[in-house]
Amino acid sequence: MTPLLLIDLSLPLKNPVIIFSVVLFIILFAPILFNRIKVPHIIGLIISGMIAGPYGFNLLSRDSSIVLFGTVGLLYIMFLAGLEIDLAEFRKNRNKIIVFGLTTFVLPLFTGTLASYYILGYGFLSSLLLASMFSTHTLVSYPIASKYGVTRNRSINMTVGGTMITDILALLILAGVAGMSKGDVSSTFWLQLGFSLIVFTTIVLFLFPIICRWFFKNFDDSISQYIFVLAMVFLASFMAEIAGVEAIIGAFFSGLVLNKFIPHSSPLMNRIDFVGNALFIPFFLISVGMLVDISVLSHGWGALKVAGVILVIALASKYLAAWITQKVFRLSPDEGLMIFGLSSSHAAATLAIILVGYNIIIGETASGQPIRLLDEDILNGTILLILVSCAVSSFVVERASEKLALLDQEESSDASYEAANQKILISLAYPDMVEDLVDFGIMLKAKHSATSLYGLHIVTDEDQKHDSATHGKKILQRAVNHASSSENVLIPLTRYDTNTSNGIIYSIKEQGITDVVIGLHQKTDHKTFLGPKVENIVKRIFETIYIYKPAQPFNTLTRIVVAVPPTGINEPGFLHWLGKLVALAKLNTMPIHFYASVQTIKVTRSLLDRKPTTVQVEFSVFDAWDDFLIFSRELKIDDFFVIVSARKSSASYLSQLEKIPGYLSNYFHEQSLMLIYPKQLESGINMGDIEQTDSALIGTLAEKLGSLSKAASYFRKKFGEK
Repeated sequence: MTPLLLIDLSLPLKNPVIIFSVVLFIILFAPILFNRIKVPHIIGLIISGMIAGPYGFNLLSRDSSIVLFGTVGLLYIMFLAGLEIDLAEFRKNRNKIIVFGLTTFVLPLFTGTLASYYILGYGFLSSLLLASMFSTHTLVSYPIASKYGVTRNRSINMTVGGTMITDILALLILAGVAGMSKGDVSSTFWLQLGFSLIVFTTIVLFLFPIICRWFFKNFDDSISQYIFVLAMVFLASFMAEIAGVEAIIGAFFSGLVLNKFIPHSSPLMNRIDFVGNALFIPFFLISVGMLVDISVLSHGWGALKVAGVILVIALASKYLAAWITQKVFRLSPDEGLMIFGLSSSHAAATLAIILVGYNIIIGETASGQPIRLLDEDILNGTILLILVSCAVSSFVVERASEKLALLDQEESSDASYEAANQKILISLAYPDMVEDLVDFGIMLKAKHSATSLYGLHIVTDEDQKHDSATHGKKILQRAVNHASSSENVLIPLTRYDTNTSNGIIYSIKEQGITDVVIGLHQKTDHKTFLGPKVENIVKRIFETIYIYKPAQPFNTLTRIVVAVPPTGINEPGFLHWLGKLVALAKLNTMPIHFYASVQTIKVTRSLLDRKPTTVQVEFSVFDAWDDFLIFSRELKIDDFFVIVSARKSSASYLSQLEKIPGYLSNYFHEQSLMLIYPKQLESGINMGDIEQTDSALIGTLAEKLGSLSKAASYFRKKFGEK
């Protein structure tokens, strides 16, 4: 134990425990205090860094530990930007992204070079390097947009993609100017840089997915998966530095790769968001605040003049680029505002460019003082730019996010109303399938919707003899914990009944369930693929039923293949299951390939065109259900095979559907697959219920029928005699 008198409390603080404690209290209280005065929490953290940093009260020094965590936070922001982006929307808008990226790079570069050369009086290389700093931007305010849930808006996708273009081009200019100032630039230099970038891109975009798919298939431990994700992010970041560009490029590319393997509603995504927003990103914002020195304003008119020009050119040129992009692509004013807000903040790449330029010595004065490519006035002006631009960016993004979120809420009001009336029930029987089934149920539920999620375990009379109730409680608790890890609430239900199918059927009716998820164990065979329990449920329940068999983790699948009966469009539940599959594909960035009749394809295509989606959809004509086994040649191991089946006497029923379970168990046993029984309109007498009615009711019916028979005989005899 260290005596209190021996603890060093001099400023800046040096004790690691105290330093970490102070930072945590800043992260805790800064957002609370600044939110009370309607200031975005990002600005609160930056200002807190200013106050606690070396240019404030000097509580904390910007030492290696702050730099380390700050760097991690910056890479985390870029990683999240790549991870949360809608890849389908990204591909759809790639031309817009390129146009915006070049616009938001060229305009600041051109105006900045002219202003630096003619107004500030710097040389051409200094002016070009300073202007390249104007062209870059850092997604400091991205967490604000993420908080409002609008990160998949096209304006944000365009800005994120444009960030990569501007940073890469600016860093190439930095490399060229630095080499030219030292006389090191040659054709060999550019060839080496180009080759290293090609190697880096090839490894990250083609080798990383193979490694990720292998890992997620073989390891399902939550801690291992999170550590693996971080390891891949920082490996890609390090490889980017080796290739000659900034680490943020590698972090963004790793996010794009992992985007396909981390569903946005999964527990892993929730952990990634939580740790980043709770620790790493606030550390980065505090470290940015520590760089700001307000006293530079008192260093004379030279510093003020440089700072003024830098601020005006940087903000005005970014606003002009956002305005041009909005007008050219007919975006809404709020989307244009979002583009300006996200692209106006300067921090990471800006600071890297300025520090490199500041450290390049191009000569000496008569008194022996070094002449720098970028002098102290530019360095001080850049520090002010970081503060002002981050403040402007935070306020603008906060305002734009509020409006876009409100607009999304209004547009999805009908869908929200429908979702609020939906209830999803997951039948839980196998302990080793709990996570897979809960994850699938969560994916069927729209994110942040009011759809209720239930987990059901049935305890039969036979199970009670073996104390299966305790086992069932453990299964349900495991399901509840797994759902809560992704911020979803699962309502546990335990039912005691004479048999499993009756328990599930009456629970569905009592709770008003609209969607039922039933798991099939991987060890099923052709004799027990569905079994009498599931067949009984299908026969007696008219809601949408999903019979799901996971052969591998869902996030490792690459495509959804759907087989639809020739008259599947005539089913009352057609629109419902189609919407669920499209949402499932969009959530996991997977294409869908429909195999259906010509008429079904025509109707499906018309419906999807009526409400445009970013999901990639393909169609193939398929009517030969007698030749169902052709799918064994069409399917790949990483495909998700969906068969839309039908109940007997339903509109799309085919006799060939009776053979499907046998085919699936014999020829598709290694395939992740799902059988869908669409919703039916319940009418008339449910024969399944009559067939399954217990013996007491059957006896009662027989007794009543006997009485009716006697009465009929009495009247016949009486009237016959007359």
